[in-house]
Amino acid sequence: MRDLKSAALAIGCISMSYGYCPAPDKQDMIRLIRDAVELEVTFFDTAEICGPYINEESVGEALAPFQKPSDNSR
Repeated sequence: MRDLKSAALAIGCISMSYGYCPAPDKQDMIRLIRDAVELEVTFFDTAEICGPYINEESVGEALAPFQKPSDNSR
C-alpha cells in the first residue's frame, strides 16, 4: 500500500481570474504561482467556475518550467 501524503501548503486560485473586477494581471499571477512553488507550495486549487479552464491554463503555464522530463523508455 502506498503512503498517502497531503499538501503542507496550498493556494486557492479562484481569485486569480474570477471574482474581482478587474481580474488581476495574468503574468502577475504566473509569477505568484512560481514564487509559491519556490516556497514549497504543492497544491493549487482551481475550479471550472473560474472560467472554465482559465485558471487551469494559467497554473499549467506557470508550472511548465518545473515539469520533470518524462521517461519515454517504458
